[in-house]
Amino acid sequence: MAKSYDESLKRTHDCGRLRAADVGARVCLCGWVRSYRDHGGIIFIDLRDREGITQIVFDPSEDADRHELAGQLRNEWVISISGTVRPRGEDRINPKLPTGEIEVIVDDLVILNKSQTVPFEPDATENVSEEMRLRYRYVDLRRSEMTHNLRLRHRICRAMRSVLDERDFVEVETPFLTKSTPEGARDFLVPSRLQQACFYALPQSPQLFKQILMVSGLDKYYQIVRCFRDEDLRADRQPEFTQLDVEMSFVTEADVMDLTNAILGEICGVCEKPFPGDVPVLTYAEAMDRYGCDRPDMRFELFLRDVSEIVAGCPFKVFTGAISAGGIVKGLCVPGGAKFTRKEIDAFASFVGEYGAKGLAWCKVESGEFAGGVAKFLDTPIREKLLKTFSAGDGDILFFLADSTDTVNKSLAALRCRLGEELKLFGPDDFAWCWVTDFPLAEWNEDQQRWDSLHHPFTAPKPEDVEKLTSDPGSAKSRAYDVVLNGVELGGGSIRIHSPQIQKQIFSLLAISEEDAQGRFGFLLDALRFGAPPHGGIALGLDRVVMMMVGATSLRDVIAFPKTQRGFCPLTGAPAEVEDKQLAELDLKIIAPPQK
Repeated sequence: MAKSYDESLKRTHDCGRLRAADVGARVCLCGWVRSYRDHGGIIFIDLRDREGITQIVFDPSEDADRHELAGQLRNEWVISISGTVRPRGEDRINPKLPTGEIEVIVDDLVILNKSQTVPFEPDATENVSEEMRLRYRYVDLRRSEMTHNLRLRHRICRAMRSVLDERDFVEVETPFLTKSTPEGARDFLVPSRLQQACFYALPQSPQLFKQILMVSGLDKYYQIVRCFRDEDLRADRQPEFTQLDVEMSFVTEADVMDLTNAILGEICGVCEKPFPGDVPVLTYAEAMDRYGCDRPDMRFELFLRDVSEIVAGCPFKVFTGAISAGGIVKGLCVPGGAKFTRKEIDAFASFVGEYGAKGLAWCKVESGEFAGGVAKFLDTPIREKLLKTFSAGDGDILFFLADSTDTVNKSLAALRCRLGEELKLFGPDDFAWCWVTDFPLAEWNEDQQRWDSLHHPFTAPKPEDVEKLTSDPGSAKSRAYDVVLNGVELGGGSIRIHSPQIQKQIFSLLAISEEDAQGRFGFLLDALRFGAPPHGGIALGLDRVVMMMVGATSLRDVIAFPKTQRGFCPLTGAPAEVEDKQLAELDLKIIAPPQK
């Protein structure tokens, strides 16, 4: 029968703390049985807690009854033991464990709780599905990797708070039950019992509240906050996520970026990762031109080049057709890529097809000459210009895409990253940071024939571009900025609009009527009329930061209780149906969806 935990069983050490210097000490340890081994009657147990593993030993010559009790132990049982630390001996040292030089010879054993056979062993999850790991998350979290991830997450949060506290920021909580202000992803709605037929929304971010705090004169705010977005999920998205939210008054873009660099530098110090003295800054135009995307992976130099002007006069109709239709021809040079087989090249063509590209043109450089693919369409002057543009040499291959600017950039950006990985152009420990600035303020929505905010409608335009809001909105740039690590956007922010007049202009550009704007954002607009200071801020995705620091491939490996890709929690079964009584209290009725 399991025994209650009391003072007599109180542990003196964690299972990862004992060392050779502790030999001879009497200790009490508590934890889970990780493994059981019987060597000629002597029982060896690996006892595990969150700090590590200690080998404990039961010798039948010491106490036969205790040895018999130890023989009943099974994996994941919870026990308390006391005994004396002794050296393992030179021939039995385990160099893989910090405690590998010692063991504890047990003189007292108490079984605190038994465990049924677990659905999988915490240290053997290679062939265990993620669904199973999430269903029994309490077993999965016993893994040292998961414990490490969550503890590092804690240390990262502590580092964030430390930097901000030193700079006199104030942590302020903002509401979870707020008003629906659709501005991107769908809101999660919460019905109100007291206000019938009305709903709260869970916040996609504290954006409006933190701006109001600046109007309130708080000056420096931050919050490590939960946010909610009802959107289609990927490996790097969750319906509920955590971000470091920061807002400051009387600042420029450089002030926010410098603060963020200080936070990220502190985080990297805690995680023993490199952080540069100067983080490179690229404009949005530069990032799109060189890398084809606004979150460039700068660990390797494999740049895209626009060759539209060079190939405009060639007889290859794919190139000339794209250019005449308003598109572009862009390419990249892969050093040593001439070794690619036709099968490999065809695989690259299929890959870019997943991003909308209709084909992948190519040619190789061999003995100073172009060979294969589209080489026959390229005369000597064009070849010379291409060689110079790409700094191409013997053994290289040139890939080209011709299509709309968006399709070309999206496809080549993906191909570039795939080539970088396959050709091992960067190491597993390489870290490459950058800032991307000067984003377009708005983008044209072809389907709805209107302008949409590239970030959100409260992002300030560049002062010199305010006049373009009416004359040429597509060329107006915003005061927005993103911070990127290894091709992953870790955070973004902007200088906000503090002028009611400019905010009105932005709403007009986005085809948001005064009535609609007042209905959706009225409380912020009212606040802006009562002395709003210039202000700006940023939000860093905590889950993504931790994911990058530990080298995980999914956010679910750095969140204690995540959802699946379909937004389902295997542990709790959420979302789930509720009782009719609860629906009646909310004046709600479920209407069965039409059968598919």
